[in-house]
Amino acid sequence: MATSYDYAPLFRSSVGFDRVFTLLENAQRGRSISDWPPYDIVKTGDDSYRIAIAVAGFAQEDLDITFQSNLLTVVGKKQEAANEGYLHRGIAGRPFEHRFELADHVRVNGADLSNGLLSIDLVREIPEALKPRKITIDSIQALSSAAPAQIEAQKAA
Repeated sequence: MATSYDYAPLFRSSVGFDRVFTLLENAQRGRSISDWPPYDIVKTGDDSYRIAIAVAGFAQEDLDITFQSNLLTVVGKKQEAANEGYLHRGIAGRPFEHRFELADHVRVNGADLSNGLLSIDLVREIPEALKPRKITIDSIQALSSAAPAQIEAQKAA
């Protein structure tokens, strides 16, 4: 049983959290029961990641990778071969779709298909304006060391 929530009242009282509500709505949608084909997500460095998907039997032209608005979608549609001649068919070739919600400032660096394994390299690039920066503390010299300013005026008659 799926429960649907209406986030409209929260939109009226929040500023800048639109992406959070979109993530909640995407997480709420029913995921497919099947996690086929299997995949791994590996952290390869401080700011680099790799998604590896086992796509045995799929050719490069059978796979489609798209990246839009922090959503990485991998779709596989294999060309149907004639069923004639098979005594046993154990290698799955059914279509699939995997969606990966990526964090802000993560971009796809490239993809490679080798030995039935589709590898997608990801890099997190934080803009200079958002990186932490060191703030220097300026000290103000004590006013006592400077001679006080005197006001020159004529004497009243």
